[in-house]
This record gives sequence, structure tokens and C-alpha cells, in this order.
Amino acid sequence: MSQHSTSSQPKITLPRLQEMKKNGDKIVVITAYDASFSRVVNEAGVDVVLVGDSLGNVMLGLDSTVPVTMQDMIHHMRAVARTNQHALLIADMPYMAYATVEQTLQNAAALMQAGAHMVKVEGGTWLCESVKALSDRGIPVCAHLGLTPQSVDALGGYKVQGREPEAATKMRFDAEALQASGARMLVLECVPSELARIISGELTIPVIGIGAGVDTDGQVLVLQDMLGITPGKRPKFSHNFMAEAQGDIQAAVAAYVAAVREKRFPGPEHSFS
Repeated sequence: MSQHSTSSQPKITLPRLQEMKKNGDKIVVITAYDASFSRVVNEAGVDVVLVGDSLGNVMLGLDSTVPVTMQDMIHHMRAVARTNQHALLIADMPYMAYATVEQTLQNAAALMQAGAHMVKVEGGTWLCESVKALSDRGIPVCAHLGLTPQSVDALGGYKVQGREPEAATKMRFDAEALQASGARMLVLECVPSELARIISGELTIPVIGIGAGVDTDGQVLVLQDMLGITPGKRPKFSHNFMAEAQGDIQAAVAAYVAAVREKRFPGPEHSFS
């Protein structure tokens, strides 16, 4: 276990994450989808657990996150919440669960009642009205820009986003607009490292990267990717921490926590230019 791994660790709150950004302390985020792994990642000292719609790929065997339903998300959120000790819990809003403001409020309420502390939505300025509506009602929002898996068909596949100057400018504008609307956190996925560094510096809210270089305020990985048990080719931005932990799951998660905190992960080989 790492030095952070005690069940008596204080509960992580949004003000605490804000303080970590201010102090330059890296925020460690990981996905979990069930009670067993929720316990494991809490004991390893992660700050934030994301119950991601990536459960469609890694738990349900689906080709994408698009078929994941609200019922799926609520089911897995409840399981994770039951054994969560201190981590802040974020629930993904699944595909088309936030198409209108009214629908967004209803579905976000259901996820919060299932145990979430925050909900995550994918998209740019079109979401500002919904983000504000949620924030005004006391539901914290994590925004998600860059590669947004729910839009993978529109994006034409899993590609790095923001490489062209116009696209980079738009992403910076979207990030500012979402923050101004009340978003309390931002995930940047598959974004050039320099762009992610700029956005992280421009925003006052914590920015969490996945395939976005080492200069964001924290990192997130899919649990199955970092344990090396995802079938097929592992994403470039991931790393098999299980291999260096000699097959010990608890040690693998602790190694990930330490690597993020010490700014050893991600390295250049996990990042995009």
C-alpha cells in the first residue's frame, strides 16, 4: 500500500481538489465499476473514482459507449458507492441522457441519488445552458473535451483532437465557456500536450488529462487498461502497471497513484504532440 492508503483518509471534496491544483499537487483519478474494485482503489489512495460509461466496453463487452443506458450507470454507481471510503465519485451521463436541460436535470438527479458526488458530460458550448442549470441546483459538473467517445462516429474514429490551430482555439474557448457556466472540473482526452498545458494554465478549475501530457492537474486511466487486461491493443496513453507490480492488483494501483503524484506518468511515450 502507498503512504496515502488508509481508510481514515479524509473525504476528498471539490474544495480539496481546487486546493491541490493551486498547490501543484497532482490529482489521481481512476475508473471503477463495482464494489470490489471501489474498495481496492480507495485503499490505494486515489482521489477521484470515475464510474465511466467506459463500462460499456470493459464490463459489458460493447463496441462503444453509445449503447450504455441510465439503468446501467445507476446500477454500477450504486455498487461503487457502497464500498467507497474517501474518494470523490463522478458518474458519466450516458449517451443522449443530457440532450435537453429538463432531461439533464432528471438524469443527473438519479445519478446523484445513486451515490455520485458529481456528473460528467461530453461536449462544448452547446452544454453551457445545462451546466448552468445543474450548477444552479447544486449538482457539480465535470466537463469533457477533446476526444469525446460518445461522439466517436461524428469524429470519424478515435483520433487526437485539437492539432489544427482553429480546433485548438475552439477547445480553449469551449473550456473557458464551460467553466464560466459553472463546470467545476474538466477532462481533456487525446489532446496535444502543449494545448493541454495551456488550457490547464488558463482555467481555475482542475483539469484532468488522459492522453493529454503530464502538465494537466491530474490524470485518469481506465482501470482495466492500467491492469493490462483490456483485450486488443492498449491505448498509447495507457501503461500496464500490473506488469511492474508482478501481478499484484493492489500494488499495481498503488504504483499508478505514486507515478501520477511524482509526475512520472504520463511520459512522452504516452502523450501526443
